[in-house]
Amino acid sequence: MKHSHEEIRKIIPEMRRVQQIHFIGIGGAGMSGIAEILLNEGYQISGSDIADSVVTQRLVQAGAKIYIGHAAENIEGASVVVVSSAIHEDNPELIAAKEKRIPVIQRAQMLAEIMRFRHGIAVAGTHGKTTTTAMISMIYTQAKLDPTFVNGGLVKSAGKNAHLGASRYLIAEADESDASFLHLQPMVSVVTNMEPDHMDTYEGDFEKMKATYVKFLHNLPFYGLAVMCADDPVLMELVPKVGRQVITYGFSEHADYRIEDYEQTGFQGHYVVICPNGERINVLLNVPGKHNALNATAALAVAKEEGIDNEAILEALADFQGAGRRFDQLGEFIRPNGKVRLVDDYGHHPTEVGVTIKAAREGWGDKRIVMIFQPHRYSRTRDLFDDFVQVLSQVDALIMLDVYAAGEAAIVGADSKSLCRSIRNLGKVDPILVSDTSQLGDVLDQIIQDGDLILAQGAGSVSKISRGLAESWKN
Repeated sequence: MKHSHEEIRKIIPEMRRVQQIHFIGIGGAGMSGIAEILLNEGYQISGSDIADSVVTQRLVQAGAKIYIGHAAENIEGASVVVVSSAIHEDNPELIAAKEKRIPVIQRAQMLAEIMRFRHGIAVAGTHGKTTTTAMISMIYTQAKLDPTFVNGGLVKSAGKNAHLGASRYLIAEADESDASFLHLQPMVSVVTNMEPDHMDTYEGDFEKMKATYVKFLHNLPFYGLAVMCADDPVLMELVPKVGRQVITYGFSEHADYRIEDYEQTGFQGHYVVICPNGERINVLLNVPGKHNALNATAALAVAKEEGIDNEAILEALADFQGAGRRFDQLGEFIRPNGKVRLVDDYGHHPTEVGVTIKAAREGWGDKRIVMIFQPHRYSRTRDLFDDFVQVLSQVDALIMLDVYAAGEAAIVGADSKSLCRSIRNLGKVDPILVSDTSQLGDVLDQIIQDGDLILAQGAGSVSKISRGLAESWKN
């Protein structure tokens, strides 16, 4: 059954009194997506961010009122204020909202209201959730189901990270970084994997993180469905604790949706999925790496369980262009020492960096991999220091940028200089620390060779830096 946008708004009686919604940190991927959905539903949207961007400009064009910089007067007229986990308690807009007794809610609470009367599909996990969310969204779009989707990154095939559809389906990335995914009450939940990350949220206790994921899965109704990766030992440890129907996927022989015969040709993947009923489905995937085969098989499992036909699933996966900043190929460029290819990737956890390197090796053959790495958060660098040392030693040449703090205070021994020292001591690669990013192009030209693949890796400003580099190399 399909609802018009007006009908969907009418069945959210709790929000009838809400006229203007203000977002603090509206330029973030998750925040901007929800703002765009609500804007299209007819709400007045205002918001602020520390810098102008393509995202904020797009929202202005759509009708939002955007302030650059944070100030108490920015919240004037707001019925409710939405904050991201990156906003600190001393933010003047947050202080003003509390003084005026304006409700202040987390991003996930607003997403939960949008999901409340829809058929929600939520995708959680330490890695792969943005890509998996994008894949499910494109499968449902290909099946002409016109879903609403809210993703933490650009869905390239759609040209945006959020879309207000006319149907009852809502596909959303679920954020475990601050445990706010506990607000969501979907019909289907996907968990791609689980590793220690954002451990400050879980008081440094991995067992607490596991318990939180189980609680998230118990937000499903008794007739709901949990889709979990059979290759992840932590998730398989949790399955007996999940009192809901569980379907598994992966390379494991015990998976309900089992991947076989994976091959990578260039940057494309080919493999077979064995379904629970024995059906064999040949999949062509337009993005590289076994990690993406896992993401795609999670999406396939959801779609099959929800009754979508194979043709729509396979066409969507074959046409899938990737999610923004996930092995994003910026082009080939002629430099003084030869031709190189530049790729931008969001991966910022050692596991993510490792699978990106592996996919690049499989697609790039015996050519060198030159990585520009920007650590993201001092706390993550501290908590996963040894893992970073090991994985970053796998590349052929390494340029290290300063840590992108994301609002954190510096931590002694968790900076880029310390990371470089430990990598150098391991003896596999000699990293170059570049603190002044205006010098990055010159440093690269001194070390790159013909045929190199340059990976710009990280969740901070390295993407903007690499794209600026690409623009300068075009001229």
